[in-house]
Amino acid sequence: MSPRSASVNEELRRRSRERLLHAALELVSERGYEATTLGDIADRAGSARGLVSYYFPGKRQLVQSAVHRLMHRTLEEALEREPCTEDGRERMARAIDAILGLARDRTVLMRQHMAGLLQAEGFVQCPEQQRLAELLRQTAARHGSRDVGHDYPMLRSQLMGAVYALVLPNVPLPLARLRAELFERYRLDWESGFPPDAEAPGGRCAQDLSRYFATEPAAQADADQSK
Repeated sequence: MSPRSASVNEELRRRSRERLLHAALELVSERGYEATTLGDIADRAGSARGLVSYYFPGKRQLVQSAVHRLMHRTLEEALEREPCTEDGRERMARAIDAILGLARDRTVLMRQHMAGLLQAEGFVQCPEQQRLAELLRQTAARHGSRDVGHDYPMLRSQLMGAVYALVLPNVPLPLARLRAELFERYRLDWESGFPPDAEAPGGRCAQDLSRYFATEPAAQADADQSK
């Protein structure tokens, strides 16, 4: 058997990382952050435990990257949902509803994410976070921003504040009220985006998330690359 090429090895590493991200989302959703160990995540992903530290400095960084992947893929789906549109106001409405939908439907996961952001290291500068940031910058620009460098951080902070209010234990604010305030701020029509009585773009908690990750077995990926 000839040695694998560099491109095949890189693809196998990428898929291994994807499986760890997927496993982290599943386990934190099921058990919560504190009850989930790196060993649990490696076992669920079918990876050697030493590989976790190869890809991620620690559990918090892994979980943040996983949630940022969920956020940016949910946002992408919402923005590209049929009927496709380039209308800036509609895209802003879809972006707001996508993030609020995640907070509503994946409360445990998003609560743990918000708690992690309040730690000293703050945002993890990973590819997932960078993709989410780019989508939000594009949304602000298409909405008509003349200063994206100012308006993107404001949009991000507004969304983070709304998520925090939705996932706060015991005293969450209603989604419809938070949506109304954000829609008023950005001068959006209530019927735009995905109104609260429609299916959330993030889906319900039981929804399979595997479509967001390339998680087929490494052996299959190797075979595919060898064809």
